[in-house]
Amino acid sequence: MQKKVLITGASGFVGFHLIEQALAKGYSVFAAVRRSSSVDHLKAFNINYVYLNFSDVDALNKDIVANGYDFIIHASGTTKAKRLEDYNLVNADYSRNLALAAVGTQVKKFVFVSSLAAIGPLTSLDGRISATSKAQPVTSYGASKLQAEIYLKEIHALPLLVIRPTAVYGPREKDIFILFNSLNKGLEPYIGQFDQRLSFVYVKDLAALILSALESTLIHQSYNISDGRSYDRFALADYTKPLLSKKTFKFHIPLPLVKGLASLLDLLYSRSTATPALNKEKLAELTAINWTCDIDKAKMELGYVPRYNLEQGLAETISWYKENNWL
Repeated sequence: MQKKVLITGASGFVGFHLIEQALAKGYSVFAAVRRSSSVDHLKAFNINYVYLNFSDVDALNKDIVANGYDFIIHASGTTKAKRLEDYNLVNADYSRNLALAAVGTQVKKFVFVSSLAAIGPLTSLDGRISATSKAQPVTSYGASKLQAEIYLKEIHALPLLVIRPTAVYGPREKDIFILFNSLNKGLEPYIGQFDQRLSFVYVKDLAALILSALESTLIHQSYNISDGRSYDRFALADYTKPLLSKKTFKFHIPLPLVKGLASLLDLLYSRSTATPALNKEKLAELTAINWTCDIDKAKMELGYVPRYNLEQGLAETISWYKENNWL
């Protein structure tokens, strides 16, 4: 009999790749999406759609029991909100509700897709963020993911694993794509002039790790995930430009100017339901000094072996964007 996996956030970028790999591994996939979500890109998949009310623990429990999920991958959340309270509602409170609903059911593993932002960056170029690093998130998004982890770890009966990916890129990703689009137009902007160390993970490596974690006997563990390498701030563009056959105009925008612009955009959008691509929250993340992370724990305990470095992953990514007319 096929094992059943519930994937929340299924209509999103990471969700798509989780579904693809789950089906390839023979799971019966239940995709949790909002009724308003576009699912046209999922039509090729043989999956079951579910519509969950994350504010109702009893309703969530009834769905879990009725559908008989063996595993839950909780990948839904929000990356853009106005206030910490809004982030916490979706990323922390809703995660706790789903976890409480899963306790005492047939669910054998609950994988929570958190973020390296929950730990936060290092303040110097030396070292790597480890699984035991003190959590010091620099954004409300990161703080909400940390709060979710705290909530879930307090539910001792939950068969929990926490996966904290760094910046995830790959086919269908839309945020880092903004830079690719800029490079394609011949522009290569940077905020300020300072050294940075960055980390990345290709979405196929992340999805493969999460699916393998379902069958692990481990519980109550957390793992930071990247491709294991450390990159300077120019690496993403340096690897991408040859793939686009582009030469670019590289320029540095003074940090005070960008801070002023971010503040202005926050003000202009204050009465809107939308959130600007550049805001004070995002700026704190973009200007952090060191996002390099240590993946030794994931290697040793989960057998994680990244297949893609940044150069290899970008080659597939840019090819997909071209073939699908994104670039």
